[in-house]
Amino acid sequence: MMAARRSLVAASLSVALWVIVPAQATLAQAPADAEAGRAVFAAKHCIRCHDPGGRQRVGPALETLRMPQGAYELAGRLWNHAPAMFTVLKQADIEWPMISADEMANLMAYLQADPKKDPAPDLSKGAMTLVAKGCLKCHRFRREGGRLGPDLEERRADYAPANVWAAVMWRHAPRMAAVAMGQGMSYPRFTGDEMVNLLGFLRAGQGAQ
Repeated sequence: MMAARRSLVAASLSVALWVIVPAQATLAQAPADAEAGRAVFAAKHCIRCHDPGGRQRVGPALETLRMPQGAYELAGRLWNHAPAMFTVLKQADIEWPMISADEMANLMAYLQADPKKDPAPDLSKGAMTLVAKGCLKCHRFRREGGRLGPDLEERRADYAPANVWAAVMWRHAPRMAAVAMGQGMSYPRFTGDEMVNLLGFLRAGQGAQ
């Protein structure tokens, strides 16, 4: 693990020197419709657990979810939410709701997530996040890590814009949660700018040779 940490730190420095990651150009996504996102929230039965009006039900009230935030920040919150939701839906025998990238963009707009509120990724912090969150227990990156999940270098097209990443992550969330539980591993949680830093580093990884 120390060898992986050293190589990833070196990779992050190489990327920082040779790859420019403009904040808005990299993180931009197509215009989204908040009203269409409201319809997605209803159609996917999110309201079953996230009741409007400040009422706490199975999950936090809608007003807790709907607030000004970065798009990748919201993607991180959705990631964090997956295991609990997976467990609740499994117990209730309810199918996991599929959300397309376009639907996710609209849903993000409804929940007041704005890509412009995400900071430019810090690639050095992103490299450290990759190790600290235990991603390499399941995934490989630059020939290091596990083989339970896909190689992270091969998935760069999935990482941006934020709605695409959130939709990909959401689609695979049930399997990720099941594997984590089955392997007795801690499911990683992301706060603040950790998600944007991690994905910025993964997107830029091709420059770290």
